[in-house]
Parts: sequence; C-alpha cells; structure tokens
Amino acid sequence: MGDLPAGLTWVRAAPEGAEGPGPWIEIAFGRGGLVHLRETGDPGTVVTTTVQKWEAFTRGVVAGEFDHFAEPTTPLTER
Repeated sequence: MGDLPAGLTWVRAAPEGAEGPGPWIEIAFGRGGLVHLRETGDPGTVVTTTVQKWEAFTRGVVAGEFDHFAEPTTPLTER
C-alpha cells in the first residue's frame, strides 16, 4: 500500500510480563481507518488492512474461530 504514514504509534502484542525482542506482532492504527501490522523481527515488512477487517478478525479470535491453528497435536508444518 505504499509508504507508511509518519508518526504511527506501534503497540506490541506480547504476553503480559514478556521481555526481550519477541518475536511479537506490533499494531498501529492509522488514518483513514487503516490498521498496520508488523513483526518485531522484520519491522520493515508491514501488512495493512482496514479497521473493519481487523475487528472481524479479533472477534473471530475471541469466538474461538482460529483455535484449530493452535492445536498442539499437529505441527504447524503439517497443517
């Protein structure tokens, strides 16, 4: 989506009390209803979505729609 706007405030999504560089996801809410996401290990790569899509995703997380991705019995490489 081009260059990022200046002055974004990045919020780290890490477990409470977590220390160190992560890897964690960072989120910044920008102008025009845009949400920017990046990984702490690669801050130059940013995914941009809309606030509507972000809210739908977070509602899905709360509702358990993505729990199958976290099932410990199947390695991530086999999913």
